[in-house]
Amino acid sequence: MDTVKPPPPLVVNQADVAEIVQMDDAHWGSAFKPLTPALDTLGEQERRQRPRLGMNLSRVPPGRSGCPFHAHAREDEVFYVLSGRGLFRYGAEVMEVGPGDCIACPAGTGIAHQLANPFDEDLVYLGVGLNDGHEVCTYPDSGKVMVRSLQRVGLLEATDYMQGEEARPRLLDMVPTRPRGAR
Repeated sequence: MDTVKPPPPLVVNQADVAEIVQMDDAHWGSAFKPLTPALDTLGEQERRQRPRLGMNLSRVPPGRSGCPFHAHAREDEVFYVLSGRGLFRYGAEVMEVGPGDCIACPAGTGIAHQLANPFDEDLVYLGVGLNDGHEVCTYPDSGKVMVRSLQRVGLLEATDYMQGEEARPRLLDMVPTRPRGAR
């Protein structure tokens, strides 16, 4: 007998949410608690059609940055600092942030952003943004590109538009699967 899984709660207390820790090397990594499980129930296909808003409680330990300098094509992000201090990099600007600061990072501007914590206590903030299945991020410091719908992060190589294409397009030799007029 299949049991029906109850829907995720609409109300959660951050104290009851397990922290997800992602630490890489000595200076990269952070921890977060997903605070909106009721908004995370869409499958990948549905998420591509209808992105969902979400919020995390994030913690960046001293001497770390949670992610590389990046620019979003489609996902606006907002960060609200609860405690600690950090550095916020936005394009060529760098500024110190602390409790009570609200940081807006609009998508589609081509301006990259990053938070880091060079100080001696955890930087804790709320992060709010979309989870868009068609998101594309660029990483100016490394030249990487992330294409979420392809589930890939990598480096692009400049090529001519027709490079790699066959001399004769395959379509010229294909038989229609539907006769003309059939729909």
